[in-house]
Amino acid sequence: MKFRKATIRDVTKIIEMIADDELGKTRENFQLPIPIEYLNAFKKINSDHNQELIVVENEASEIIGTLQISFIQYLTYRGGVRAQIEAVRIRKDQRGIGLGKKMFEWAIARAKERGAHLLQLTTDKKRPEAIKFYADLGFKASHEGMKLHFLKKKKVHTPEL
Repeated sequence: MKFRKATIRDVTKIIEMIADDELGKTRENFQLPIPIEYLNAFKKINSDHNQELIVVENEASEIIGTLQISFIQYLTYRGGVRAQIEAVRIRKDQRGIGLGKKMFEWAIARAKERGAHLLQLTTDKKRPEAIKFYADLGFKASHEGMKLHFLKKKKVHTPEL
């Protein structure tokens, strides 16, 4: 198993994994070709040294997992850095064999390597299996997270006349 920084050629496989669950199907738009919004987002992530979009490859160099770590500098904790892990996904045919634990072990080591004093995550309350998985890894439900979603206007493509 190999962990590496994602490239633009990996975006299709990453979006396919992100969209391949009950919640992802409702908010993602996996189609070929990949919508330009995903490619634009990848370019922004890739250009920010505080963002690491990672893919996990098997021995055959197939992408079987992905995760994103953001390193957030702030003033509390004496100017500490926290790591935020998001978009952890495993290819459907690779689930249930321990890959998730290995991915989190890698992410924990990477956060420590970058000088973070903690690794945090959010997970949807509709994912009780994920919550148990994170708790088994040592994560504690120490805070109550809240979100404020904004309605996104649909982009309308108008061809130039």
